[in-house]
Amino acid sequence: MQLHAPAELTTCRLHRLGEGIGKVVYASEHWVVKRARQPSEILALIVIWKMLRRLERLLPGHRVSRPAHQFHFLRVLVQALVRVVPRGLWMMTHAGEVWRTYRARDQHGETLTREHLAGTPVVPRTIRFPPTRVEVDGWPGYLTVTEATERMEATLHQRLHDLAAAGRLEEVEVWLNRWLALRQAGWQRGVFSLDTHLKNFGVTGDRVVLLDPGGLTQDWSAIEKRLTYEGSVASPHRQLGLGTLLRGHPEIARRFDAHWRATVNPATVQHHWPTPAVRT
Repeated sequence: MQLHAPAELTTCRLHRLGEGIGKVVYASEHWVVKRARQPSEILALIVIWKMLRRLERLLPGHRVSRPAHQFHFLRVLVQALVRVVPRGLWMMTHAGEVWRTYRARDQHGETLTREHLAGTPVVPRTIRFPPTRVEVDGWPGYLTVTEATERMEATLHQRLHDLAAAGRLEEVEVWLNRWLALRQAGWQRGVFSLDTHLKNFGVTGDRVVLLDPGGLTQDWSAIEKRLTYEGSVASPHRQLGLGTLLRGHPEIARRFDAHWRATVNPATVQHHWPTPAVRT
């Protein structure tokens, strides 16, 4: 543990960098801190997202826009409703089931990160220090934090699209290969991520790192199920959302798909796994 928090956390107001279902992230130049959402916030977001998905199903081919200020206002309104209804009743709904699943996966992923990945290049560096008050944009205005995480330059998703927009397709392929190498580094440490969304990974320097540990598991039955699905995908790059990005570069798409199939399969995962795979 450090004696003090980095000075940049306490000498300026931290701007809001992004948010997920369970956390809001604020950043200085080199570090990020996180505010855990209250259960009522998480339930409100789940209810809103379910409503939006239902509305999009009723309007095929139309994606409902979600302006940030309007979405925030809607979240505040729904959160007020969530607080009025006893939590026990919410827990009996599908929204409550989704919240319990999210919380269990998040806690399990954090535990696996501490036990297997902390201090390795697979995840961002984290520093700890005595409780420190920092100022942040928006509500609640300040936080008391005891740790900060290395700030990434971008998500992998953003980096790939920026490089493609600049016509630097060779570098896109380099970063995709680095991402597959990162996945194997995780397997070597006995963890597997079920969530391969490119926004769940960050880039800094020449590294790709895991940002969200919520999809981590050691359950080999779950891993096999995921690998069976991955093996059935005809075009891995399309399944990852890279179809448009690589549309004009079929040779890169073919090489990546071949590399993916040679890497993301039971034999390769078992080869890297530190102990014999055990079905649980």
